[in-house]
Amino acid sequence: MPSPIAGAVIVHRTRLLLISRASPVGSLSWSLPSGKVDPGESPAAAAVREAREEAGVTVEAAGLLGERVHPATGYPVSYWACTLLAGTARAASPREVAEVAWVGRGRLVELVPGGLYGPVQAWVDGRLAQ
Repeated sequence: MPSPIAGAVIVHRTRLLLISRASPVGSLSWSLPSGKVDPGESPAAAAVREAREEAGVTVEAAGLLGERVHPATGYPVSYWACTLLAGTARAASPREVAEVAWVGRGRLVELVPGGLYGPVQAWVDGRLAQ
């Protein structure tokens, strides 16, 4: 079984933080800040760490939104609602991340044409509407 992945779902001021990977994983060009859960690390802590390492932001995990085996990668993924605490989003790891963007509803449809995982999309939609 592939290593578990944790993703940080960060909405701030009606925008969702996405990253563009320097080397896309399968068909994924844009995704949430995410990565492998290290041995002994909780998935929530991994989501917080990945947000810092990939996008340069400090976040706090607020709760689990859902889990699935990602259809494009085959990895087991947990998705964590995160609250932005500090930092300016940037490509903090140029080896891994080509670009970061805060995106609204219209651009989200453009960058993630298949949509987000259902429970994540529902949570994001609720935040983007505020």
